[in-house]
Amino acid sequence: MPQVVLVNPLIPPNTGNIARTCAATGTELHLVGPLGFEISDRYLKRAGLDYWPYVKLHYHESLEAFSAIHQTRGGRRLGFSVRGLCNYASFEFQADDWLLFGSETTGLPRDVLASCDATIYIPMAEPKVRSLNLSVSVAVGLFEAYRQLGYLHDDRNE
Repeated sequence: MPQVVLVNPLIPPNTGNIARTCAATGTELHLVGPLGFEISDRYLKRAGLDYWPYVKLHYHESLEAFSAIHQTRGGRRLGFSVRGLCNYASFEFQADDWLLFGSETTGLPRDVLASCDATIYIPMAEPKVRSLNLSVSVAVGLFEAYRQLGYLHDDRNE
């Protein structure tokens, strides 16, 4: 199952919203420090509402610490960026992919992008819009991966 990785997130409500998306989909969430907030931040908790017990949360103090875990578990590192080379809608996702997203202000660092197996972008019609909100980008990428992999079953109608 794909996993979400936030590298140096800065805004607590974005991370809280992403945690909520991960809880709803059963997706592991990896936070790579340094963070722009404390894990106990009230805005982070408020955005995640009462779903935090359902979040499979992992905290890595640095990129090196995250890389060690990734190396042990395997899978492709996919960097989402406005500078990406592959359109997310035509990219073929795999079950063991790691979806990497950078901070709200700078995105993924160039060295992280260079270490990715692929770089992915979400197209936008208006060229003057710099980027989508981080939590929106994660949801778009994650749900496309889940759609392709057949993970979006509606148990209510089965």
